[in-house]
Amino acid sequence: MIDFLTLLKSRNECLFYFGLLCLSSAVLILMTSKLIYIQINGVNAWYKPAKFALSMGIFSLTMGWYTGYLSYKYIHLYNWSLVFLLGFEVLYVTIQASRGQLSHYNVRSALYTSLTVAMAISAIAATLYTGYIGVLFCMGDFNELPGYYLWAIRLGIFLFVVFALEGAVIGANGSPRVGDGGGGAVPFLNWSLTYGDLRIAHFVGMHALQILPLLAFYIFKDVRLVILSGLLYGALSLFCLLQALNARSLLSVR
Repeated sequence: MIDFLTLLKSRNECLFYFGLLCLSSAVLILMTSKLIYIQINGVNAWYKPAKFALSMGIFSLTMGWYTGYLSYKYIHLYNWSLVFLLGFEVLYVTIQASRGQLSHYNVRSALYTSLTVAMAISAIAATLYTGYIGVLFCMGDFNELPGYYLWAIRLGIFLFVVFALEGAVIGANGSPRVGDGGGGAVPFLNWSLTYGDLRIAHFVGMHALQILPLLAFYIFKDVRLVILSGLLYGALSLFCLLQALNARSLLSVR
């Protein structure tokens, strides 16, 4: 484990430390949730920033690994852009949770509306910049990488970008849920058990970034199988989205 962390650090030191900071923040936030209980709309307020910090940490470490294959001239600005954009998101969501206030969908004042828009812009900017990193993997020469692994990185980034931008659908809907807002929910994740939930497709699609390259590297080891798995994974993510848009839960039958 120590050897792996040392290697991960050597590939992209900036995103390595930022990723660890986010993961450590997630642990601290969850510990705080046991000491200071705050509710927002009937849900533990600390869960949202914990999920954000965990997600940003995993994403940063993942991109830190992939960008280790690229020239430093392409990733220096990318690194610090992620630190600023994602750091702002985690910090704002955490501050709002500590105050018992909504971070997303909060239009109670001009300030909150502006900060909500700023979060959306930050997420879109980070996503599009990551898409540019994906383009670099399509244009450059990576003779040291097996073709199946390179294709998995390309497809993983592509699906990540598509389903990260699906967040715009969630924002336009004014809620991650489609249908009646009531009913049960998955603990911690808060995904609806009775109606459509757009966050499921968001989650599944974005984690193609990790899942496809891992499957390619350890299991498939064949370009055709990797492309097929990417198509199937994209179809699964799209199915999750269509189910949610039709107000149907994936997790139970009404």
